[in-house]
Amino acid sequence: MQVTRAAEYGVLGLLRLARHQPGQVVMLDEISREERIPRSFLAKIFQSLARAGLVRSARGTKGGFMLARPPETITTLEIIEAVEGPISLQRCLQGPDQCPQTGGCPLCGLFASAQSEVRSVFSKTALSDLLQRTGSQPTPAPPDQCVSSTQVPCIP
Repeated sequence: MQVTRAAEYGVLGLLRLARHQPGQVVMLDEISREERIPRSFLAKIFQSLARAGLVRSARGTKGGFMLARPPETITTLEIIEAVEGPISLQRCLQGPDQCPQTGGCPLCGLFASAQSEVRSVFSKTALSDLLQRTGSQPTPAPPDQCVSSTQVPCIP
């Protein structure tokens, strides 16, 4: 199994959003430029992330994206599966009718165990964990993009 570039870009894009204050809108052009991801490719990825409820979009001249939930509640498994679909190391794990071996395959159990471990690692790793690994802290919102008093206040 190899995580696609789209899934990798999805994680990097959400990490970029997580570096901003909660509720702060970040333009797709900024994410594209900072992460060196082609804008049109990133736009398609963010559509999938929005459908999965991981990001919200804001329209208009100051439009862009923001995380839909706090970074500590968004797992890398959710991001990868929002972009790629369910992780499946082998087609026999997609359903019993997908295995070409009649009577079962001796490898199915091994693949199932490995898939379970991979899913476990990704499900236990939240965006906030990745931010800590990089030493990143959220950046303050510019004064014209302050968020409501129910969220982290802006730092002037």
